[in-house]
Amino acid sequence: MNITEKILADHAGLKEVQAGQLITAKVDITLANDITGPVAVNEFNKIGVEKVFDKDRVVFVPDHFVPNRDIKSAEQVKQIREFARAQNLTHFFEVGRMGIEHALLPDNGIVTAGDLVIGADSHTCTYGALGAFSTGMGSTDIACAMASGETWLKVPSSVKVEFNGKLNKYVTAKDLILYLIGDIGVDGALYKTLEIGGSTIHELPMDGRFTICNMAIEAGAKNGIIEPDEITKKYLENRSIRPPKFYSSDKDTNYERVIVYNTEEIEPVVAFPHLPENTKPVSKAGDIKIDQAVIGSCTNGRLSDIKAAAEVLKGRKVHKDVRLIVFPATQQIYLEALRAGYIETIIEAGGAVSTPTCGPCLGGHAGILAAGERAISTTNRNFVGRMGHTESEVYLASPYVAAASAIAGRIISPIDL
Repeated sequence: MNITEKILADHAGLKEVQAGQLITAKVDITLANDITGPVAVNEFNKIGVEKVFDKDRVVFVPDHFVPNRDIKSAEQVKQIREFARAQNLTHFFEVGRMGIEHALLPDNGIVTAGDLVIGADSHTCTYGALGAFSTGMGSTDIACAMASGETWLKVPSSVKVEFNGKLNKYVTAKDLILYLIGDIGVDGALYKTLEIGGSTIHELPMDGRFTICNMAIEAGAKNGIIEPDEITKKYLENRSIRPPKFYSSDKDTNYERVIVYNTEEIEPVVAFPHLPENTKPVSKAGDIKIDQAVIGSCTNGRLSDIKAAAEVLKGRKVHKDVRLIVFPATQQIYLEALRAGYIETIIEAGGAVSTPTCGPCLGGHAGILAAGERAISTTNRNFVGRMGHTESEVYLASPYVAAASAIAGRIISPIDL
């Protein structure tokens, strides 16, 4: 079996599982946010049970419309806050202590290696970077798991992807995953496991691994996963609330497909509107003027991302026609970036720094695009109307490219500054 199959088999109480098999499995963590949480709470209340299956394993993170943008969003957060209090949940994150859920949970040790995690958010697949099986589900599925501690699913078939070689200058994990999606398409791994490995990945810090697994869903994958190694173990040391369990794929595992890339052939990548698969090397982007640059989100809001942006912005100024918005993924990352001087650099360059929120990414608040405007963003989706008006455009890129473009007023590589 491969790593995903082993995790699913253990959680289903089975010796082995096979692709296509329907299983019922115990969950380690259920997760919902301020958009999906109220729906889950409503459905939970219909089930007729009084208590969640485990107050330590049901997690609510209000992060999409917080700090609340309007009365409706305030009411939504109020509902899950009151539910969390009534259920005495261990993990409810209030403004000032919250962060973007998919950065907050691993950094706080709430999810760990070997877990089975389901969340009412499609980017729950992020935790595969730890060697966990994690996937997004609908709010009704989450409600049932909140009550029972179990879920059902079909065991996905697996595609193995290897990146081998050294990263070129200014090439990041974001470029690797965009390159992959550009190659196989947004449905290239539909309901499959993307098992990511190779010499490049083995050298990649945790921040980059989270970025890659976060965007597995953008290729249609059920989950993305990276085998735990010493880098994973060091990250989890003195962090995990529960003991991690490290799984690895058997050497004789049969994959549906094996894809191998030479990393040294990859340059910074930009995904053009209106799909993440619509990729081009930044050197072939052409003259694309931008109105806004966004650096942050559950994809690229970690400390190394803020550092990369500050590195490019140091001693430079944001173009007079561009709005640069930077939002660290958690309060702790914000604090560390502040102490390191990155926030000062960003502000001196003319950027605006926001409290942690998903707002700009989903066109919720704190950075909405008007008709005809273009944004370059380190977020994960560039669908029609994703960040505002349906006649706006979103280009996806790494923090290096987004910061350089903010300075130039058009999409460029830092090499061209």
